[in-house]
Amino acid sequence: MDKVIKFNVSGMTCASCVGRVEKALEKVSGVVSASVNLALEAVSVEGSADVSALVSAVKDAGYKVNTSEVQYQVKGMTCASCVSRVEKAAQALPQVIKAEVNLATEKLTLTLVAELPFAEIEAKLNDAGYTVVQPQAAPDELNEQVAATPFYRADWFPAVASLTLTLPMVLPMFAMLFNQNWMLPAWMQWALATPVQFYFGARFYRAGWGAIKAGTGNMDLLVAIGTSAAYGLSLYLWWTFSGEHGAPHLYFESSSAVLSLVLLGKYLEHRAKRRTTSALKALESLRPTSAMVWRDNNWQEVPAAAVKSGERLLIKPGERIPVDGVVVEGHSQVDEALISGESVPVYKAQTDKVTGGSVNLDGVLEVDATSVGAESTLAKIIRLVEQAQGAKAPVQALVDKVSAVFVPAVLVIALITFFAWGFSTGDWPTGILNAVAVLVIACPCALGLATPAAIMAGTGTAARYGILVKDAGALEQATAIDMVIFDKTGTLTVGKPELSNMHTFTYHQDDVLQLAASLQQYSEHPLAKAVVNKAQEKQLSLLPVSDFKVVAGRGVKAQYQDKTVYLGSGFWMQELGLTLPALPEEIPGASLSWLVSQNSELSCEFLALFYFTDELKAHAFTAVKQLKQQRIKVAMLTGDSQSSAQYNAKLLELDDYKAQVLPEHKAEYIANAQQQGYCVAMVGDGINDAPALAQADLGIAMATGTEVAVSASAMTLMRGEPSLVASALAMAKLTYRKIKQNLFWAFIFNVIGIPLAALGYLNPIFAGAAMAASSLLVISNALLLQRWQPKE
Repeated sequence: MDKVIKFNVSGMTCASCVGRVEKALEKVSGVVSASVNLALEAVSVEGSADVSALVSAVKDAGYKVNTSEVQYQVKGMTCASCVSRVEKAAQALPQVIKAEVNLATEKLTLTLVAELPFAEIEAKLNDAGYTVVQPQAAPDELNEQVAATPFYRADWFPAVASLTLTLPMVLPMFAMLFNQNWMLPAWMQWALATPVQFYFGARFYRAGWGAIKAGTGNMDLLVAIGTSAAYGLSLYLWWTFSGEHGAPHLYFESSSAVLSLVLLGKYLEHRAKRRTTSALKALESLRPTSAMVWRDNNWQEVPAAAVKSGERLLIKPGERIPVDGVVVEGHSQVDEALISGESVPVYKAQTDKVTGGSVNLDGVLEVDATSVGAESTLAKIIRLVEQAQGAKAPVQALVDKVSAVFVPAVLVIALITFFAWGFSTGDWPTGILNAVAVLVIACPCALGLATPAAIMAGTGTAARYGILVKDAGALEQATAIDMVIFDKTGTLTVGKPELSNMHTFTYHQDDVLQLAASLQQYSEHPLAKAVVNKAQEKQLSLLPVSDFKVVAGRGVKAQYQDKTVYLGSGFWMQELGLTLPALPEEIPGASLSWLVSQNSELSCEFLALFYFTDELKAHAFTAVKQLKQQRIKVAMLTGDSQSSAQYNAKLLELDDYKAQVLPEHKAEYIANAQQQGYCVAMVGDGINDAPALAQADLGIAMATGTEVAVSASAMTLMRGEPSLVASALAMAKLTYRKIKQNLFWAFIFNVIGIPLAALGYLNPIFAGAAMAASSLLVISNALLLQRWQPKE
């Protein structure tokens, strides 16, 4: 059926852009017509085309479709089949590009090309048999709601109540082992079993009926059919009993026990799933609710969310810092455990940066807000953790394929079991019970929880120690890494080089230093700051320069009076056609910068040589050692001089290094390593590392660096410690191992359990217990990841 899809496209500037977009869209299969409004940047497409195909067509034409993300809570999902059905239902809406469900958190994440009214998604999921909720209530409000819930509405009540009604029917079975006959009369068994079946078990009928209406199946349908068969068989045997040979053999206890065990398993599973989100909840709890802000000439208490960038805040001892900012008054020790993973006090004074969510320990601080709301460090951390926990690992594709055919296959096996027993032995009641056991043991719950439970526990634990994983695909990629390449400055080194020595060829040192600092005053490069700092120490005033320009990976140049002055690497000087003079002296590990003046006659004069030293980070040695213990090759790329790179590479015992590498050539080095068969992880922190981070199989950025590097990476390290690289790779491998273990257990329960049940070796009650145990085993195995700690 044709539909109209509307969305916005950015990047169009003229009529030719309009024609290009329309032409690209009309080529998509299913498009009847496409029209573009350039003024509104709006596109309208009529037809039956898939939304994701339209987005791809626009992207291929060189433009971008404006998208947004929205998240809903979905109630009623129980297994991997439910996940597939919810995603399929949501994907059918014309505004939806992508729909992803996380069974562990029961959240649906939609990527939209246009605004989606809540009523539309609600109606769509209601038709599929599920309830969708908008997450509007604040955590405190939710806690109050839980506290005010009467006991018979609590999530534990159905499991406890149904078990209480079931025990009188099950205990006599154990008494028979000791020759005791405690069997209840048939009417009493029926009276106990009926509320379990139709009141506490109503949720299975509702969800099962929703699955039938949607033309598919789920765990609830299997449980509903199986227990109804056992309950119906008991009614039939009771009503047709002739009264001879004692009491009829009924199976009310089987149907009730299965339902009670499944309800108990669901309750325990729900509690365990809540533990997998504990890391995210712990991060959210770090957000202060209020802040003291200087407004209208006095300190006012306002909601933390209302703080604006540039406002001044007062933070007293023991309070959490509401937003990111810079200290302008006072000094104190601050606990930055949300970044460092350890409650180690860090001294803060004027001009020092502080992070929202940190705890001010002993002093009074006045802070100017710099990043607030969604732009704060804590908000970004939470967003990355949510993104990783909601994502699907590539291996989940296999689970989705299995889930699509799982329930129909189980129903067929149950029917075969029933008829095979009935026709071969003539014992139709036994055939029904064995078919019930098949239906009950075949639980796709564990299958649906195997991957998301491990991802949530793993990424949550990693975040606690300052390792942020952007998506689940990074976890799989990390398992194959066999080469790690580090940038040097700011990654392996402290990133705060000092001007340790300088040699002048003709002029006085102060004159040369004054000129170099004047040239570097507009640069943000660490070496430039070292030169400016040295000039400020000597109280040298800066000279006026013009036409300042940064030459990436080489240095800077500007006009001073009637001369062009260059300050940069020896490699750049050679590119300019200059012959470098012999080095006046050697300083091991020092970076070198040459200062050259070019007059109007195009003759050049070497003015000075600057020596910079930058200490290796304390954990750099540990990082290399730990990576080598994981049998990973370690290399270094740097734009620094050959002598400096060689010195540091020897100290760290690196497997390989390359010096004087321009930013654009770092990606080429990585591509060459990949062609040699290496799976490469790149670790960097600067703008010039972004192409290399994107080229690598796995990009790992230091959050102490630039936003560009972070956005180009699949992993982010909140602390500038290179040793976290080995920890990040180890955690990723452990998490992925748990995913594979969980999938193994989820499959093995069914591979072994279904044949045993079909052959009559598995009582329905034990089948129900095994089914509940499979989900709990998967989640418990995932929760073991919460015990992980980075290797010291």
